Amino acid sequence: MSRTLTSLFLSFTLSASPSILNAEDNGQVISPPRLEPLAHFQECADCPEMITIPPGSFMMGATEEEARDQLTIYNSYDATKDSSDGRFRFVPIEEPRHPVEMDIPYAMARTETTQADWMTCVEAGACSHVPDNWILKFAGYAPLGPDHPVVNVSYLDTLEYVAWLNSLVGADVYRLPTEAEWEYAARAGTTTRFPWGDEVTADQANFSREMTESIQGRISGNEVSRPDLVNRGIPVPVDELNAANPWGLRHMPGNVHEITMSCWTRTHLGLPTDSAYLEHARTQDTCEIMVGKGGGFNSAMSALRPANRFRPRWDTRDYVRGFRVIRELQNLPGS
Repeated sequence: MSRTLTSLFLSFTLSASPSILNAEDNGQVISPPRLEPLAHFQECADCPEMITIPPGSFMMGATEEEARDQLTIYNSYDATKDSSDGRFRFVPIEEPRHPVEMDIPYAMARTETTQADWMTCVEAGACSHVPDNWILKFAGYAPLGPDHPVVNVSYLDTLEYVAWLNSLVGADVYRLPTEAEWEYAARAGTTTRFPWGDEVTADQANFSREMTESIQGRISGNEVSRPDLVNRGIPVPVDELNAANPWGLRHMPGNVHEITMSCWTRTHLGLPTDSAYLEHARTQDTCEIMVGKGGGFNSAMSALRPANRFRPRWDTRDYVRGFRVIRELQNLPGS
């Protein structure tokens, strides 16, 4: 076992340039008292910058009123035919709203995994897929640079990246977040529709004006114009825009959709703890449809709500989807 990291982690601060651990310290599983909430750290030269997520609990999901706003093209596949009258009824995929205790200490990557992060894994021989770094934009294609989020990777691809990070630190501590961990971190202690309030500006997130106008028009029944919004039509670099939530996590809403390790369910499971959500995710070995979160550059504003859910297949690669990782900060009981 490597020597203790207590002294190193006590020295971590909220500086823009996080400390990097010495190679001899890699592999230590950190216990929560050694990192203050919202501390930034980088465990190795090729590891992502992480932010320690404060402990607590939250209300996961959406109210009935908010969830039913999603009777739109996004969730048209979640309608079922009522046998009594033959009409289709909306299945509220964001309900039941329920309390979740976050009982697994963890840190989350400050940004989405970038093109440069991914290609470092490829060059190390650990990631086998080389994703297309060109993206369809309006009538043509645009290149993505090293600081853009990596896209055109599937859930199965991300497992290679996570395994590589764990090999660098010598411990099985990095993974994708569960749906509960993602939503808790995205909300950042807030209870509004978005981390900044009940609307999002074009400076706070990268999303689609056109889709927002369309969806808001469908919900209101009237034509909607939003000249305050923009259509960028492409992901932006991870440090572009004023996109940090109150905990410093960037582009949780918007930019690219983010894959979680949770298996899709048509409604929330209503589980009481983060560890219960993790246990469910780990026992669904045959799961082929995952839970995605966050919305993207092609999404309406409503899709950026932390409560929103979508369902990517585990083997699908496309230009709107990326991911970010978390790091557990202690072993789970019984592990």
